[in-house]
Amino acid sequence: MGTYVTRRLIQAVFLIFVVSVVTFAIFFLVPRLAGATPDDLAARYVGKSANAAQVHEQAVHLGFTDPLWVQYGRFAKGLVVGADYDTGPTTVHCPAPCLGYSFRTQNPVLPDLLDRLPVTISLAVGAAVIWLVFGVATGVISALRKGSIFDRAAMGVALAGVSLPIFFTGLLSLSVLSYRFHLFPGGSSYTPITENPLRWAYDLVLPWITLAFLYAAGYARLTRAGMLETMNEDYIRTARAKGLPERTVVMKHGLRASLTPIITIFGLDLGLLLGGAFLTETTYSLPGIGQYAVQAITTSDLPKVLGVTLIAAVFVIIANLVVDIVYAVVDPRVRY
Repeated sequence: MGTYVTRRLIQAVFLIFVVSVVTFAIFFLVPRLAGATPDDLAARYVGKSANAAQVHEQAVHLGFTDPLWVQYGRFAKGLVVGADYDTGPTTVHCPAPCLGYSFRTQNPVLPDLLDRLPVTISLAVGAAVIWLVFGVATGVISALRKGSIFDRAAMGVALAGVSLPIFFTGLLSLSVLSYRFHLFPGGSSYTPITENPLRWAYDLVLPWITLAFLYAAGYARLTRAGMLETMNEDYIRTARAKGLPERTVVMKHGLRASLTPIITIFGLDLGLLLGGAFLTETTYSLPGIGQYAVQAITTSDLPKVLGVTLIAAVFVIIANLVVDIVYAVVDPRVRY
């Protein structure tokens, strides 16, 4: 087990390196292949009234005229030991790991992301608990009662949950539950859990439900399909023939065998959401990483977009690492 975990950790570190190279290439190599010049890249950092000489001076100042391998080396060095940015009157030090420096807001990217990370974690983890519990439970009951009214109704609701986008269900729930009946707070409501845990949960209930509704639908359908296949296996009939209680047969033998695809998708979904729930945070005006990324894209703030992309990729890699370790616990054959 220790050897397996060590091997996966080494692979994860190598994958983070590959992701950094690919991400840097997307933001700096692809525009050049499309015909963009260093001056074109620097034009977004100057005012509209800047002339060509001022734009070129900014391109040299930002290092866009250097070879790409030099630019990547500077970027990788910033991730390891930090970087210094000349803002004109002063030089600002960005401590490691430095994901970039926004010349629009005059701030390093990483501290901004860390300030918004608790909001995104609160939203993602709370919604994940809801969709995992209700989605798996609904899928199990639907499989055991195949063809019943509950099965048909649950799969109908699941189909609606998969089909309806977040910005529709979010705005609809805000309009009805918040602004009409005043059952939940409106948008832009967030209280840190350290200040008031009850208020924290109350502010996030509606975003949790909205986000979980989308994911629970897919988990219910996946669990139902897995359980229908598993419950017809020979070892299930053997367990029943041995006189085991039905609950033990379903939970220990049936559900456990159906957990493998659920664990895979759960790890990926949670990892992606930790990188920013863009639509949910924008719909409810939550100051998380997703809203931060949308604002950065709107203002063409390249360092912020690059930082969010790297953070999201790291979360996905960590989620995959955790999933692989859980696999080794659930199914020892995976270790070999």
